[in-house]
Amino acid sequence: MYQYDEYDQQMVDDRVAHYREQTQRYLAGELEEARFRPLRLKNGLYIQRLAPMLRVAIPYGSLSSTQLRMLAHIARHYDKGYGHFSTRQNIQYNWPLLEETPDLLADLAKVQMHAIQTSGNCIRNVTADQFSGATPDEVVDARPWCELIRQWSSFHPEFDWLPRKFKIAVNGSKLDRAATMVHDIGLDVRLDDAGEVVFDVKVGGGLGRTPVIASVIREGLEAKHLLTYLAAIMRVYNRYGRRDNKYKARIKILVRAMTAEGFRDRVEAEWAHLKDGPETLTGEEIERVHARFVTPEFESLDNDPAELTEALAKDAAFARWHTQNVHPHQRAGYASVTLSLKRTGVAPGDATDVQMDAVADWADAYGHGEIRVTHEQNLILPHIRKRDLYVLWQQAVKQRLATPNAGTLNDLICCPGGDFCSLANAKSIPIAEAIQARFDDLDRLYDLGPIYLNISGCMNACGHHHVGHIGILGVDKKGEEFYQISIGGDATNDAVIAQILGPSFKRDEVPDVIEQIIDLYVEQRNDGEPFIECVRRIGIDPFKERIYASPDQG
Repeated sequence: MYQYDEYDQQMVDDRVAHYREQTQRYLAGELEEARFRPLRLKNGLYIQRLAPMLRVAIPYGSLSSTQLRMLAHIARHYDKGYGHFSTRQNIQYNWPLLEETPDLLADLAKVQMHAIQTSGNCIRNVTADQFSGATPDEVVDARPWCELIRQWSSFHPEFDWLPRKFKIAVNGSKLDRAATMVHDIGLDVRLDDAGEVVFDVKVGGGLGRTPVIASVIREGLEAKHLLTYLAAIMRVYNRYGRRDNKYKARIKILVRAMTAEGFRDRVEAEWAHLKDGPETLTGEEIERVHARFVTPEFESLDNDPAELTEALAKDAAFARWHTQNVHPHQRAGYASVTLSLKRTGVAPGDATDVQMDAVADWADAYGHGEIRVTHEQNLILPHIRKRDLYVLWQQAVKQRLATPNAGTLNDLICCPGGDFCSLANAKSIPIAEAIQARFDDLDRLYDLGPIYLNISGCMNACGHHHVGHIGILGVDKKGEEFYQISIGGDATNDAVIAQILGPSFKRDEVPDVIEQIIDLYVEQRNDGEPFIECVRRIGIDPFKERIYASPDQG
């Protein structure tokens, strides 16, 4: 876990005081809405369909038990007893009162948390693999590098008013779980032949109205040049990015207009002025940030403890959960655990204050006090002793956080949609619940294997529907809610944008359409062939033919 220094804390405290003064002036009528809006956005406050929504930053998805307890406290005292964990590894509160938000932010600052730059046209929360520092396939821990980027980008005066919002993801593992190929900037951090940390830099990815896979513009960037090269990218974007049309203002549009090669050439030319300049990372600066991360004191443990072996043999429900929701760890005798926030009947990503308190207690009791938030809107306990898994599972069952569906069709991603968001064209949560209810047989889910289903309520793609194995997009047709279906997307190493099957469907038709897609997959798959591989092999035409065979469809 990263620990604040005095500068970090002072920066956050000053920001709270500044925001409090701004809010008081606005409520007193001394600050007009047009001026207050960008100020509140920079502090994470939106005005949604029913009430203000506050987005709290969880840098690279990493939380301490103390911080999670504060999030539970905020849910109880400022909201309606729950929070919503998002695909950006943040948490959102849907019901805070505007006049109470300064106090809310002051409470966050007590535990080294904030809502700075979680919205607005700036560099947003930097994300990473949720298993960073724990997964066996890790090459370099991404979190210290995310922290360096966070410190550099917070309040950076040159990038405070960008043409549009800007998102960065960092991956340090063999499997890209950070979705770097669909970010404005994606960074793969690895070791070169000499064992030195280097970065492969991708630019111009993104979803929304124009989904694009990023282009690699530089490979093997030396670690000391990380910030100067990022600055060169941001300068080119700030100078040439469009500001006359917000739908064409993202860097992905600029990269496409210039071509990846043309954009790279401009970045390299700009970098020539910055390379080896004041923002060059020294060894001391890299070490300073790395030293602020407290590494757990792992014990020397048996990798196959008798307690676990016995529990797996005697309890089938636990064994099922262990197979699906427990992940390998770098250290013998340890595992990482997914606590599913995808129980049918609950909005995906939602957790109550009671559940958050319970997870914090488990983290202290069994997992070095650390929690992670995933892109899939679940919670992770990254460092659990294997001998404690059975006891942990029993407690998770009581809190309804032990649904054994990680990585299955029912572990779906879903934005808040029309139930909360003022931008949404359609509701997302009822679609998620209907699909989960349709596929409620765990044996069937396990037989289907990994299928990632993503739902967005509008083209802003907060549910990342473009890169779901199956994607669902809510659309408005003359005031009625319809849903467009796509298949074949992927956000990992072989990232690809899903293909739209055809005309959209009414809400009550969607579960039947998903059923038809799944049935065809089962008919066509080779032995052990995952869904995404089957789609790549046979293409989308067979799925189109199956779904649109009936004249009533579409």
